[in-house]
Amino acid sequence: MSSIQANPSDHADDHGHDDHGHGHDPHLAHHFESMEQQLDSGKLGMWLFLATEVLFFGALFAAYVVLRARNPEVFSYASLYLDTMMGGLNTCVLIASSLTMALAVRYAQEGRKRLLCICLWLTMAGAVGFLVIKAFEYNHKFHENLVWGTGFYDPVDEQQADDLAEVEEDLLTPIFTAQQGVSAENARVESMASIVNRPEEAASSVANAAIGPRGLAAPIAAEEAAIEEADTHDAGKGHGKQHLSDPEMPVNTHLFFGIYFCMTGLHGIHVIIGMGLIGWLIWRAHRGDFGPRYFTPVDLGGLYWHIVDLIWIFLFPLFYLIH
Repeated sequence: MSSIQANPSDHADDHGHDDHGHGHDPHLAHHFESMEQQLDSGKLGMWLFLATEVLFFGALFAAYVVLRARNPEVFSYASLYLDTMMGGLNTCVLIASSLTMALAVRYAQEGRKRLLCICLWLTMAGAVGFLVIKAFEYNHKFHENLVWGTGFYDPVDEQQADDLAEVEEDLLTPIFTAQQGVSAENARVESMASIVNRPEEAASSVANAAIGPRGLAAPIAAEEAAIEEADTHDAGKGHGKQHLSDPEMPVNTHLFFGIYFCMTGLHGIHVIIGMGLIGWLIWRAHRGDFGPRYFTPVDLGGLYWHIVDLIWIFLFPLFYLIH
């Protein structure tokens, strides 16, 4: 009876590595049986994470819908202060960066290191370009005092605040003194008391749109408008008139800029996180870590970057295009 000698290769398992670990892929984590299982598990985990991101931004989109439904005139008016050209340019930059990221995944699968590195660098350039353009937009908003909260209605600087106080003293006091026959100080006190005691329920966001934002009486709003008009008359910026000098400004216009900065700011934070991820991928790509057998980090990084781009695709028309 002849003996049958076992082939050494029979000791290797179905996944390409033997009992002694020979042929084991260095990129395969010990708790996975194969590279394919590792890739699928990684994708599942990333999709679950992206689902939480969708829920996170979904709540903000819901807040946007509620605010817009309750204040349609505010969103229609305030969106005119956004620069559609810069927003459109940012959209093009992000779409291009999505293309280069998709190509990076493809080149990683094919093991083309040079093209992989080039596409990752181009994606990084797109992220930087997006933030630079957004920084110019934010700088313009801050310069024009187009900010969130009641600070939207504050004078732009201390000089304007001083001018406002002088105008209030010079204009309001003689009027109330002449009409009521009381001292200047008492007239001023009674004037401010009448402003404070004005019933809130009488202020409709539609009916009172021409007299300034809630919390400011018509004379005060008019004075602020006159000061800002005088200070910026020769500037020729924006639409030719500053936000406080526009008699058509609806009540609660600051709500638009509050949700605008909240959503675009959080999106910008995600872009910065994506830049860190892309930088890590560039470092590993130059080191030669990725190839046909192992490209999971590039693939998962691409998924994250695509969801960041997709969120902006929704933000751009909601804020910049829908009037």
